[in-house]
Order: sequence, then structure tokens, then C-alpha cells
Amino acid sequence: MADTTHLTIADVTQARQRRLAAMRLQEIEGNPLSADQVAMFEMFEREAWTHDQRRTYILAKARTQATE
Repeated sequence: MADTTHLTIADVTQARQRRLAAMRLQEIEGNPLSADQVAMFEMFEREAWTHDQRRTYILAKARTQATE
């Protein structure tokens, strides 16, 4: 049975490659990620969070910041 609570090593590697490419594009556009944003994405990769878990975390964080 597949583990649906964590990404596979291959999926994490692909996600990391996409993040690094996106970060380069953001830098080219003059909108680089902050150190906190980079740390968050590195945490997602380290913990092998699924994309749904990542989305839930980001949305919850955005809601919290919007109400502060």
C-alpha cells in the first residue's frame, strides 16, 4: 500500500528541482523568495510533505497573517 502522507524520494527530488527553477525565475523578475520562504519549502522537502499538506499549511499561514 502506498504512503499517502509523504512523497517518495523521487517526488521530493522533482519538487526540489521545480522549486529551484522557480526561484531562479523569481530572481530574474526581481522578486526573489525571502529566507523564510526558502526555509519553508526546504522543510516541505525535508519532511516529504504531500502537495495537499503543503497547500493546507500555506493557506493556514496566509489566513493567520491576514487576520493579524
